Amino acid sequence: MLIAHRIALDPNNTQATYLARACGVARFAYNWALAEWKRQYEAAKADPSLPKPSQMALCRQLNAIKRDQFPWMLEVTKCAPQMAIIQLGQAFQNFFAGRARYPQFRKKGVHDRFTLTNDQFDIDGCRIRIPHLGWVRMRESLRFAGKLMSATVSRVADRWFVSITVDTPDTSHLPKAENQGAAGVDLGVSALATLSTGETIPGPKPHKALLDRLRRLSRSLSRKQKGSANRKKARARLAKLHARIANIRSDALHKLTTNLTRRFHTICIENLNVRGMVKNRHLARSIADMSFFEFRRQLEYKAVMRGGVVVVADRFFASSKTCSACGHKLDDLPLSVREWTCPDCGSIHDRDANAAINLKKVAESSAGGCQPFQRHADCSVTACGEADSGLGRTLKTKPASGKQEVSFVPV
Repeated sequence: MLIAHRIALDPNNTQATYLARACGVARFAYNWALAEWKRQYEAAKADPSLPKPSQMALCRQLNAIKRDQFPWMLEVTKCAPQMAIIQLGQAFQNFFAGRARYPQFRKKGVHDRFTLTNDQFDIDGCRIRIPHLGWVRMRESLRFAGKLMSATVSRVADRWFVSITVDTPDTSHLPKAENQGAAGVDLGVSALATLSTGETIPGPKPHKALLDRLRRLSRSLSRKQKGSANRKKARARLAKLHARIANIRSDALHKLTTNLTRRFHTICIENLNVRGMVKNRHLARSIADMSFFEFRRQLEYKAVMRGGVVVVADRFFASSKTCSACGHKLDDLPLSVREWTCPDCGSIHDRDANAAINLKKVAESSAGGCQPFQRHADCSVTACGEADSGLGRTLKTKPASGKQEVSFVPV
């Protein structure tokens, strides 16, 4: 199984300059290959006798001209431009398969990164060896044992990270769930999560808490002259604040999802239409600040690694409008109504707690028939909750951030 471990680097000024230069070479190779791909594709469309562009052909073409036209590319590892073109080929594969949009040009300072293959780097305790650079200190040692597959060096604000992919034999390094039964989790804006046990977990809302400071730094950046040193400093301060907001949010989500998967074997959540929810201009900022999709992503892969089950209720399941005591369903329940009384049994329900209890019942009803992340004909809910997922679905998630939790990596 492929596992990615993201570790912070501690480079000196010379090493940081080399890493930035390698990211620039990778970005240039990616943009050059994308422009060449477009040009060759249009030429082949006009003249069918010409060959269509391909990933390997562009790699050979760049290798043939870079020594004469781009000699500065030889100052960094050869993996930086090669892996960038390979990633472009994968981006086009995803585009033609309908899984992604058309590839766009990379911009300087936005997701700066470059990738090394497993034969181009070594790990020795708390340091990593990078070609043409030498040993760079890491903030911690690699946690997992297995075959090293690749390493991706990236920059977030003013910090450098390396994500090391390891092929491990199993997932026995994580203890199994404590098997406290099933639990329902209702996500919200006022509180991040409400559990069927009655617990309420408030969200940190880092964007809202730091919004005033974010606005001041944004205004300060807009007043600086383009190309000046002061603008560069203001941009770095703003990027550092954005990274802090993301880290606070990631920390809270990792702690919550780890706690849930450690305590409960079966967890039921709703299949929220986040893309449609953020179209509400009154709630878009609050919904994005909670990061519902990231919560679901972390919950899914952590449950698998602990032997648990995540059940995702149908998107149109009326969890809030259904009485958890008698099963009566209301015709309408505005979002502003936080408590309501059942007209049949007279029970008084808190909106979020009632929804969490109904989700727990869904989890209990499906626990015996559904396996994690699989679809069955006799099961009313699925673990992924999407129409194109089900039996035989390959788990694909991004590497984890801030807390450096274990994560599946796309194969």
